[in-house]
Amino acid sequence: MSSGELLHIEPLDLKFPFELKKQISCTIQLSNKTENHVAFKVKTTNPKKYCVRPNTGVVLPRSTCDIIVTMQAQKEMPADMQCKDKFLLQSVSAGPGTTIKDITSELFNKEPGKLVEECKLKVIYYPPPQPPSPVAEGSDEGLSQSPTLLENDNPNNGFEATRSFSDSHDKSSETKSLVSKLAEEKVAAVQRNNRLRQELELLKRDIHKSRSGGVSFMFVIIVGLVGVILGYIVKK
Repeated sequence: MSSGELLHIEPLDLKFPFELKKQISCTIQLSNKTENHVAFKVKTTNPKKYCVRPNTGVVLPRSTCDIIVTMQAQKEMPADMQCKDKFLLQSVSAGPGTTIKDITSELFNKEPGKLVEECKLKVIYYPPPQPPSPVAEGSDEGLSQSPTLLENDNPNNGFEATRSFSDSHDKSSETKSLVSKLAEEKVAAVQRNNRLRQELELLKRDIHKSRSGGVSFMFVIIVGLVGVILGYIVKK
């Protein structure tokens, strides 16, 4: 790791688990140790081979920034897994309003009274981890006997496994059926609830209408009854 006055850089060695025809990435973390904005720029001796994102940027005060370095897929294995590629990370103090658009090559020019830090990073290749080799059959006498003893103790192992799978499948089917039934009941309950709300609303409207027109309705009924009685008396 590098600990300059502006940025703390980790790691200093870019390690790639080299594999043919495969893109490989590693991360560089920049930590701003100051109370000022710090602008940075990344250069490499082999720009066509690597992709750096971001290759320029601004690290805010007391904050961090990650840089992703991606090596393009390679068609040939390097001799002795050695790599001569190098990176250069430059950093300089910047004003509070500095943005990526303001970062130019001139910003990192060394001038009297101006602090421009430079940190060189090496590239290291190493072989990718190999998967564990399978154990040869019969290489361990004790292990080779264990399956035989299990098969002799319980010759129906295969059927038990199948039965266990069938049971779980039946349980799964029952569960799905129950969930489907509950979902249907929920939909029906919602529909009933909506109908009850509609009926309640209609009932409220009828009550309101009957209250507003109650006197005239009763008056009509009374007048009708009086007319019937008078007609009956006249007939008598």
